[in-house]
Amino acid sequence: MPGEFIKVKCEECKNEQVIFSKPAGEVKCLVCGAVLAKNTGGAAEITAKKVRTLS
Repeated sequence: MPGEFIKVKCEECKNEQVIFSKPAGEVKCLVCGAVLAKNTGGAAEITAKKVRTLS
């Protein structure tokens, strides 16, 4: 199954950002630098709040 894009909300600063569901590395918030998702070798472990999946 191909990856998809997900809109997430940072728990620290409430910034909303679009991330890929299968990132190659750690994904950080562009505003405060908090970790939003971690690479697990497949689908990401998302640590931020999911707002919605984009199609």
